[in-house]
Order: sequence, then structure tokens, then C-alpha cells
Amino acid sequence: MEAYVMSRKERDRLEVMGWKERSGISLVMAAEAMGVSYRQAKRIWRRYKADKGAGLVHLGRGKKSNRGYGLEVKEQVLKAYGERYKGFGPTLASEKLEEEEIGLRVGHETLRRWLIAAGMWERQRKPRRHRQRRERRPCFGDLIQVDGSHHEWFEGRGPKSCLLSMVDDATGITMAMMAEEETTEAAMQLLKQWIKMYGIPRALYTDRKNVYVVERARRPEEIMTGEEPLSAFGKVCRKLGIRIIAARSPQAKGRVERKHGVYQDRWVKELRLKGVNDLAGANRLLEKFTDMLNDKFGKKPASEVDHHRLVASEASLDDIFCWEETRVLRNDWTVRYKNRIYQVTRQSSLPPAKKRITILRRLDGSLWMEYRGQEIQFRELDKGSLKKNDHEATQLTAEKWHPASDHPWRKSFRNMFPKKQVDDPAAALSYR
Repeated sequence: MEAYVMSRKERDRLEVMGWKERSGISLVMAAEAMGVSYRQAKRIWRRYKADKGAGLVHLGRGKKSNRGYGLEVKEQVLKAYGERYKGFGPTLASEKLEEEEIGLRVGHETLRRWLIAAGMWERQRKPRRHRQRRERRPCFGDLIQVDGSHHEWFEGRGPKSCLLSMVDDATGITMAMMAEEETTEAAMQLLKQWIKMYGIPRALYTDRKNVYVVERARRPEEIMTGEEPLSAFGKVCRKLGIRIIAARSPQAKGRVERKHGVYQDRWVKELRLKGVNDLAGANRLLEKFTDMLNDKFGKKPASEVDHHRLVASEASLDDIFCWEETRVLRNDWTVRYKNRIYQVTRQSSLPPAKKRITILRRLDGSLWMEYRGQEIQFRELDKGSLKKNDHEATQLTAEKWHPASDHPWRKSFRNMFPKKQVDDPAAALSYR
């Protein structure tokens, strides 16, 4: 007796056809029971009468698909994967095969089956803790997640570096840059690029690094003014009206953390394929790569309202993105900053000596001085004049006044008063 491999649907049709053969029900009722049209039921009944159960088995079962890949294509794909794309996931590898290899267009599911069968790839599942889902913000620009990722981006071919990313919570739109470390300067530059392209967001979701937030007790001057301790990046956000939300766990800002996983998978391999080994070349390539990710993984927000605010001009951004520090003016109207001495020049609103002034250092390294919100004109003293002035000041301060030898300061308390002259020796003794 010959055996046939039948699917669940084919077995159900076999039961209906047997029912019709035994009871003589109409094809209309049989078609309704099988969930097919009357014309399809006629075809099934005709095949059943000719070959019984074998006629209901799909004619293509056990045969090679007309659209299947040949053995040569499979071997060529597996060879290219082993040589160039080792470690790539099936989805990314299929994309790269279509982009870079000629005639190797293979679906990612097909490639996945081939790689698993050949033992060249295995999915790694990680245990996950239970977390409560947080819905996306409805509007673009309502919340931006910021974080840096330290990774072997160049796989030992270049310097160790950090990838800073900003991800919009509503749309998943991303902006990134490569830097040596996750520093205040790098964070300012990335935020400035975001504002130039999209506008000023409402809030930033960051971790608790001292680049973004300062966790210390308030200083006396901060207590007097009622201000909270802020980092240099925090002061910039305060000027722009951006709220900083510090996350308590990496899972809280999961969108940017998952985006780091995408970069650590795809960006590392992109740098390898392009042969990029330095930060400058990586940043030139990163903009195009990020645009590709935004087109591929970006989502439409729930609301069409954009919560970004417009900025006045790029010149105003240059004045906002800076470091603020206070210094005390000396008696000669000089101030020391970064081991340099600057002379405040004569002007109509000259700040008084011994008062605190604000020094602002922009991202390009230029300085700006203010006193009570007004600009102060200044110039840097050269090293030659600085040494001469310091030498003269030392000579002037070295000539101190010394009291004379008979000055009352040099006498003891007893010697400050003259002894009394008495004629009676007994009285003299009693006096002593």
C-alpha cells in the first residue's frame, strides 16, 4: 500500500470527499464545508474520483521549485559570506550581497536557512527581565534620548572611540557622531547639529554622567542665588529652555540603547567594508549611513505636530554653546584663565576691580567676557610683557617698611613706661 504525505488541509478535504461519496451530498454543501468556491470543489471532486486520496496531494510536493536557487548560487553565496561577511546577520548579509555582489540576490530567510544548515550562523538569545512598556511620545521633538557607546568600532585598526547618538522618541530619527570620548564638547557639538537641522527639542533623556548632570551639594553662592548645580552642558540646555531628564537605568532609555545595538552590528561592518580606520573618515561616512537607517527604521509619529522650536540664528548658537566660568578681577584689571593672563581695556562701562566677571569659551576656542550681562573688551598679554611686569611687581612688593630700633613696637610692655625716680630706698624696694 502506497503512503502519501498530506497536509492538514488536504486531510480535511479527504474527509469531506469521503462524506460526499458515502452520503451523496451536493457539491454546494461540500464546497461550503471545505471553504472553497463551487468551481474549485468540482476540480477537487474530479481529482478525487480519478486517484482517490493521492489526487488531493499537492502536485508540487517533493519536487524542486521552479523559482529555487541552484546549487552553484548557494555555494557562491556561502563562500562570499565566509570570506567577507562573517559574523553578519542574515538580513544585513542579504542586503550587502545585493549591493556589492553581482547576481547574488537572496532573501534573508533563505540565507538564514542556508547559514544554519551550514553551521555558519546561530541566533543568540539573551534572557530578558520583565519591564513595563512605555508608549512613544506622540510628537516629533518632544523627547530626545542621548547616550554614548564605547566599542571597538574599528576592530583594532584605529583608535578607541565613542559613538554619541541622539534618537527621537516618537519617530526613531537618529543623529550620531564619532568622538574620542563622551565629553562635554562632543555632546554640545551633537546637540548643536540637531538644532541646526530640526530645531530646539523640549527635553533630553540622558544617563547620570557628569557630562549631563551634576550630583553634588549646592555651593554657598548657589544657595544665595537659589540656583541648582549644573554642568556646562546643563547650562547650555537651560539657556535653550531644554529640560534634562536623568534616567535611573539603561532600560529607561531603551530606544537609544537598542540603536547602539544596530550600530554595533551594522556600523562596524560598514567601516570594515569601506576600509575606514580614523575618526575623520568615519564621521564623513556616518551622515550617509545614518540617513539610510532613518529611511529604513524611522516611524511616523502619532501626531503631526512638531514640538521643535526655531532658533534665532547660528550666530546666537555660537554664543550659547560655551563654557561659563567666573573669575575675580585683580587691582590692575587683569584676570587669569587657562594659565593665560588677559588685560581688561579701558571702556565706558569698566567693571570695578575685585569683582567677579563671567568668562565664556565657545566651541571654536574663542573667548567672551561679561560683567552683569554686558560685554567686556580685553586683550591677552604676551609672555614677554607678562614676565617683565611680574618681575617689577616682585621688586615693588619686596621693599617693605621696617620700624626703627627705638620704635615702641620693638619694646616690651614694661619698657614702654619710664621708671620713677624715688629718694627713699625702702620705697624703691617696694616699687620694685
